[in-house]
Amino acid sequence: MSDVDYSEVRITEHRGRDDLLSAGLWLQGLAGAPSSFADPLQPTADELRRRAIQTSWKGIADLGPLGGYGTVYGGVPDVPGREYQAFARIPGARSPHRVLLQVPDHFDQTRRCLVVTASSGSRGVYGAIALAGAWGLPRGCAVAYTDKGTGAGYFDYADDSGVALDGRRARRGTAELEFAPASAPASAGIAVKQMNSGDNPEADWGRHVIQAARFGLAMLDRAFPAEAPFTSQNTKIIATGLSNGGGAVLRAAGLDDDHLFAGVVALEPNVHVPEQGRTLFDYATEAAIWLPCALSDERFANTPFARGPNGLPPPAWPLRCASLRAQGKLSGNSVAEQAGQAWQYLHTRGWTDEAMSTAASTTAFDLWRVLAAGYASSYLRRSATDMPGGFHYAALGADGQPGVADPAAKAAWWADGAGIPPGNGVGLFGGINVSKDPTLIGSECLRALWTGDDHESQALHASIDATVARLPRRDLPVWVVHGASDGLLPTAFSSEPYVAWLCAEGRRPIYWKVPYAQHFDAFLSLPGFGERYVPLLPYGYAALDRLWSHLYEGAAWPAEVPTPTAQPRGAGALDLGKLGLP
Repeated sequence: MSDVDYSEVRITEHRGRDDLLSAGLWLQGLAGAPSSFADPLQPTADELRRRAIQTSWKGIADLGPLGGYGTVYGGVPDVPGREYQAFARIPGARSPHRVLLQVPDHFDQTRRCLVVTASSGSRGVYGAIALAGAWGLPRGCAVAYTDKGTGAGYFDYADDSGVALDGRRARRGTAELEFAPASAPASAGIAVKQMNSGDNPEADWGRHVIQAARFGLAMLDRAFPAEAPFTSQNTKIIATGLSNGGGAVLRAAGLDDDHLFAGVVALEPNVHVPEQGRTLFDYATEAAIWLPCALSDERFANTPFARGPNGLPPPAWPLRCASLRAQGKLSGNSVAEQAGQAWQYLHTRGWTDEAMSTAASTTAFDLWRVLAAGYASSYLRRSATDMPGGFHYAALGADGQPGVADPAAKAAWWADGAGIPPGNGVGLFGGINVSKDPTLIGSECLRALWTGDDHESQALHASIDATVARLPRRDLPVWVVHGASDGLLPTAFSSEPYVAWLCAEGRRPIYWKVPYAQHFDAFLSLPGFGERYVPLLPYGYAALDRLWSHLYEGAAWPAEVPTPTAQPRGAGALDLGKLGLP
């Protein structure tokens, strides 16, 4: 396939106690403690792969004893096969994106199927295995993955090292690296590909997915030369993803001039359409400033993460109310009045109580500021030494300040990292001052990039405009699944404007706004949280099942499907009735 520019392909075989879907861990092992390394300072490529697969599963699926995975829905069967992996390049990009094809030994030659997916969030190449791999591999489909220019191929300037194709660390010049930024002093800290490559990879997420699909077809030619060529005319290509991966496959659908895709299923997509909805950077920078105060309101007194063991909000949240009051943005004379005014402000901006309530977890973990700092650097194409707002990434020293990376943590970065620090011994520093509300100054700097009109703001808006989705072709089956309680990517800002836009333009998408589903299935194993919600993955599997029936069994593509009548899981284990699948 001459239109896919990729490096030398690494081919590995995975059988016995090292399969494609779980690397031989199976469900119990995936849910258990992190898989071990014989030598923590020098893990092997196989050990890193196993841990990366486990980390990706645990980051996306609820594998807890009450969650129902493997009993009520889903499963982790033994799927032996081969993997083909390479670094692929978008024309003009400084850094590659990883592409990976998994080919099961029982690939169905009679019903050729290629599932293509992009990682959720900022995860590495296995970041959608719990969705695309878990659904596609057991039924005989090959599965093509892309990390879409994200991932934990962190570059450490302290020893000028990055990550090679096999996941192991290597110094610049000794191997082709996932990410090798321009040279900088050893004190420059850590560089992260999505945030510091200078590429604004989000603008190319759709192209990344299309390249992964073409790479998948080319590798199927290698895997089965007697059956070649594999094309979109003789192999049905199903695109699916969740979160940022969901947005990526919808973006790819709008670029599919060659009719590659037979259908698309997107879960909780981060998708932006022309002149509708709100961009993630817009409402994330707003949330970083306003949600801590709004969630101090008594209407959230019983919300998980909004109150501590003493029944009070985290101490920093009322202090945020005081800061906003001192700036004249609030007028109340008590925390209760100020919190109520902050809640009202967000309400008028489109935030629902449901989204705010679930967003208490995102707020408690400081994810809004973390996301905004990283994305601002990506949109402005900044290096590790020039991130906006004075932010920067560095290894965590023993005192919590920038220091030298722990050697064992560093060796496992590719397998353990979620692609956007802090975490795994890498911290986010800067954007603070010495005050009672130290993070506000950095959050306000990031917000000003959105609301301002100077050169930097214009550059940021131009980069975000480059991420706008395009219309898919009229006959393409599109199914969007989103949790009604999503507090990270609220439906009112993302999937609902997208679906409304498609309908207004004569498309016929199916849309499930699932009651009591939120963004992070993995959070459902947390005490006090999972009782209120249901997982979203089973609805994605169900939508993919319907698409399969349409493509391979002659079932008509429905004009609409009743929305599931889900109910909160409750204190006990999940049962099928709570999912309310039609």
